Amino acid sequence: MTESATHLLPVFARADLAFARGEGCWLIATDGERYLDFTSGVAVNALGHAHPTLVAALQEQATKLWHMSNLFKSPDGERLAGRLCEQSGFADFVFFANSGAEAMECAIKVTRKHHAAKGSPERYRIITFEGAFHGRTLATLAATGSQKYLEGFGPPVEGFDQVPLGDLDAVKKIIGPHTAGILIEPIQGEGGVRAPSHTFVKSLRELCDQHSLLLVFDEVQTGMGRTGELFAHRRFGVSPDVMSLAKALGGGFPIGACLATANAAAGMTPGSHGSTFGGNPLAVAAANAVLDVMLKPGFFEHVQQMSLLLKQKLASVVDRHGDILADVRGEGLLIGVKAVVPSGDLVAALREEKLLTVGAGDNVVRFLPPLIVSAAEIEESVARLERACVALSANQSKRAAAQ
Repeated sequence: MTESATHLLPVFARADLAFARGEGCWLIATDGERYLDFTSGVAVNALGHAHPTLVAALQEQATKLWHMSNLFKSPDGERLAGRLCEQSGFADFVFFANSGAEAMECAIKVTRKHHAAKGSPERYRIITFEGAFHGRTLATLAATGSQKYLEGFGPPVEGFDQVPLGDLDAVKKIIGPHTAGILIEPIQGEGGVRAPSHTFVKSLRELCDQHSLLLVFDEVQTGMGRTGELFAHRRFGVSPDVMSLAKALGGGFPIGACLATANAAAGMTPGSHGSTFGGNPLAVAAANAVLDVMLKPGFFEHVQQMSLLLKQKLASVVDRHGDILADVRGEGLLIGVKAVVPSGDLVAALREEKLLTVGAGDNVVRFLPPLIVSAAEIEESVARLERACVALSANQSKRAAAQ
């Protein structure tokens, strides 16, 4: 079927490329070509493709139970929730959803309901930051605040106040009697791999404590090892009151989670929230298997080592190709390369070299390899980037000569 004849709603600008299967950090296209996958399903396939532990977990669960409804107990879900709470270092409760946007919706509701339960229903507004991305539902779009995502969907959901990232004075000025919490990504992925300073995040924690606000971390992209720690908030030495997870949590199987302290979740009583498919047995089995792999000794040390290698190698390419690349940023294996040429041109040139990457805001291209990536695959990715830069430079020279 041609693209023009597809019955899929045309909301994605899809590349003319399809894949038949995957092996570790590699994807095999329907024409047999092999691609080095540094997109990881946009930070989802943290353990690569067809990881044997995940495959075995899903195969075993598929023979037992696919769905049984949240009307009944879930022993495996209880186990997963307990493990996440323990590893988080702050949470007491977990709500399982199906996506990052759903996890964020839960986080927003927890934050608002917390104050209503404490006798202050007027406290519902949440402070967010420019460049953020929190999801595609109407509420999470309003939290994101980007006009290009909001256009055409009617009045934005009320209750979000956006300020520049890193501007503590702006945060202080906007806190008022209706403020319920502060929502921030430890690193803005979609926003261009932009990280707030440790001092800024610690100051947000202090402001929340001072004004009885909830601090909410959106770790949908940064969580589950992407920054070299299981959760990115560990880098700041700061614990949130509420945290959303998704993407890598199921290693490719759809699952989201909202974690909260007992105090933050005080208003979340029976009937206050729900999900038909949230925490279904297949998703829970996948997430428990992901944790089994990630919590083995040496896993995060490997991520940190590969991060250092990748950043060093990328920086050397930037030095040689200043007409194409500007700088390298990010933590762990959430790495951004700021482009001089349009970032879309760089993504396309890399795809021609059989290296898959994904764009972001601020004219950045994200390198998001599976966390199991090898040093040899890092070297290969950089060699392909080098070839892409050479091709882009040659194209620029041809255009200049033609003018």
